[in-house]
Amino acid sequence: MNEHQGSSGLKALQGYLPLLERCSGLQADPVPASEPLQRFPGAEPGGITTAPPASAQEIEPLHKQPGNHSGEGAAKPRKAFPVLGIDYGHVRIPFEISLWILLACLMKLGFHVIPSVSNIVPESCLLIVVGLLVGGLIKGVGEKPPILRSEIFFLFLLPPIILDAGYFLPLRQFTENLGTILIFAVVGTLWNAFFLGGLMYAVCQVGGTGLNHIGLLANLLFGSIISAVDPVAVLAVFEEIHINELLHILVFGESLLNDAVTVVLYHLFEEFANFEQVTIIDIILGFLSFFVVSLGGVFVGVIYGVIAAFTSRFTSHIRVIEPLFVFLYSYMAYLSAELFHLSGIMALIASGVVMRPYVEANISHKSHTTIKYFLKMWSSVSETLIFIFLGVSTVAGHHYWNWTFVISTLLFCLIARVLGVLGLTWFINKFRIVKLTPKDQFIIAYGGLRGAIAFSLCYLLDYEHFNMRDMFLTAIITVIFFTVFVQGMTIRPLVDLLAVKKKQETKRSINEEIHTQFLDHLLTGIEDICGHYGHHHWKDKLNRFNKKYVKKCLIAGERSKEPQLIAFYHKMEMKQAIELVESGGLGKIPSAVSTVSMQNIQPKTLPVERALPALSKDKEEEIRKILRNNLQKTRQRLRSYNRHTLVADPYEEAWNQMLLRRQKARQLEQKINNYLTVPAHKLDSPTMSRARIGSDPLAYEPKPDSENLPIITIDPASPQSPESVDLANEELKGSSHLSSSPEEDEEGLVMRVKEPSSPGTDDVFTPGTSDSPSNQRMLRCLSDPGPRPEPEEGEPFIPKGQ
Repeated sequence: MNEHQGSSGLKALQGYLPLLERCSGLQADPVPASEPLQRFPGAEPGGITTAPPASAQEIEPLHKQPGNHSGEGAAKPRKAFPVLGIDYGHVRIPFEISLWILLACLMKLGFHVIPSVSNIVPESCLLIVVGLLVGGLIKGVGEKPPILRSEIFFLFLLPPIILDAGYFLPLRQFTENLGTILIFAVVGTLWNAFFLGGLMYAVCQVGGTGLNHIGLLANLLFGSIISAVDPVAVLAVFEEIHINELLHILVFGESLLNDAVTVVLYHLFEEFANFEQVTIIDIILGFLSFFVVSLGGVFVGVIYGVIAAFTSRFTSHIRVIEPLFVFLYSYMAYLSAELFHLSGIMALIASGVVMRPYVEANISHKSHTTIKYFLKMWSSVSETLIFIFLGVSTVAGHHYWNWTFVISTLLFCLIARVLGVLGLTWFINKFRIVKLTPKDQFIIAYGGLRGAIAFSLCYLLDYEHFNMRDMFLTAIITVIFFTVFVQGMTIRPLVDLLAVKKKQETKRSINEEIHTQFLDHLLTGIEDICGHYGHHHWKDKLNRFNKKYVKKCLIAGERSKEPQLIAFYHKMEMKQAIELVESGGLGKIPSAVSTVSMQNIQPKTLPVERALPALSKDKEEEIRKILRNNLQKTRQRLRSYNRHTLVADPYEEAWNQMLLRRQKARQLEQKINNYLTVPAHKLDSPTMSRARIGSDPLAYEPKPDSENLPIITIDPASPQSPESVDLANEELKGSSHLSSSPEEDEEGLVMRVKEPSSPGTDDVFTPGTSDSPSNQRMLRCLSDPGPRPEPEEGEPFIPKGQ
């Protein structure tokens, strides 16, 4: 026991020995170089070594004496005030970030305070000018201005802008014009990249000694960087001119979706530049990588959007963290896509579009307001910082000016954009119902602005493999300044001059929503009847799948079963109530209570749950049986029709005419049967009899001994009314026709049923045995014939049946 205590005490003294040596001013023996350093137990070679020796600040409290003096070399200068001091290095980074953000906000505030400036100069132009002034001021003082690093741009400044655009994307206009947007984004960007890269390679070959060393791959890489339309610049300019929804979604959608093409071309040409030889397999794999990058980014965004929607289902008790899930899952989608060199912009857009309808159904209205205004604020600050740092980086960066290269780049960018828009629009208008007019084409071509994405991609190039990076940066900054300043400042007067339709600020109403849904159902039904599977058909299928399966999993409570129209009505009702409160329209609200406090007031009584109408099982089964037996099974049709391939059937019109004739014949027979029953009349004088014969000749028949009398016939194609019956002079038939048998004299008129026609013949226009003029004399029978008086000798006609 004593031995154990002695050994433990010895170890403790050995542990304090370095401290005692340091306190007494002694130095320990140096460790021989040949002796290996002691590692932590279990540490691998090359892993983590032992901790460094404790610093003086860490050891000083252990040996500090209560006196006013300490060891040699440890004295500090005496402060006038022991607490106060200046330590700028401790707060330098967050302090400068806050100053830059404050400068951006003040510039944005001053821009909107002075309306005369905002009506002439776009906000992006003014911010670039401010950046140039600040950068020049910093350089004039002797300091080095900060440069917009690509990592800061792509990881911190760009995601808020794209998330705001994707989360509040007008989905209906985007999906209806998705084909046009994809053609402009994919084919248009490829055309610009290869057209510009090929022409710049030709310029470099004939441009002089300073450009001969730039190869084809370097020029194609430069063309892929400068060809993409920038979403930040498009948003900054197009939101100020208030262009109509079609043009805005075409240009802005192109700027969002061309990110996949830009990423693929950039990394592809960057890798090819390091290869000694590019083979066909490399080109094929590069082509397939476009689908991997674009569809992979969309897949990552959809996965994170579904997870965010599912998480928001369980946040009913913790409302304060609901907005945080939207921001975190969206940012994680962007970072996960960038991790594998997929399209981060596509991932952000997909996650925002997927999560929004389900998240808004689960979260509270306050959380929705927080998400909306925080995204708008975040994207606005990021956009302002991007344009300011573009100006600062222009002053601080290294530039190499080559007149031939810079002017050729600017000129070929404009030519490629114009030719691409004109050619693609000519092809697109063959399939669009609403054609793109020449004015629309001009705005689309003129709105192809370049921005900070091209600058950051060029800044990422390595000097070792691309020693012409400074010249590329100079040309890109020139193109950015030209598109933002010249095109951005002149696009508003041109829109007014060309009288291009602008955006109409109208509020959606219930009436508009009802008619929109009605037209969607109507077009879906028309496509079903025609057997044509258009986008309305697939949209209806997707909505049914969403309502039947997805909503039940991602939306909590009864709102998953709520119809879309009812949900839209409650949303509009809430919006109108908030607007009414903010405008002070409620007279009962005291003036001292602010709108913020009114939003925090909770109702005392719980709202009554809406009772959805439900059918009984028997009634539902009866309705299904009726529909199953009476509705056509249109899906069994083999033929498909659309407005492009619809060819008239030569037999279809003949069959339709035959059916119409038969229908008219049946209607004629029904009309004739309506006139079969007429009352009897008394005998009149010969003059009245002749007048009656003229008004109603079918009620009488000629005497057997009368000759050369007209025979009354009926035209079967005319309506059976007394006004439509004509007297036709026809040849008298034989005596066998006029002489009737005694039986027929006794019975009067006998109506015979027409024999059915043989199949495959037209029973209206095919003559038969019963179509002779004698059989067409249809006589009316009397319901009450009365007594039969003898006819007088002077009367040429006798009533029927006598």
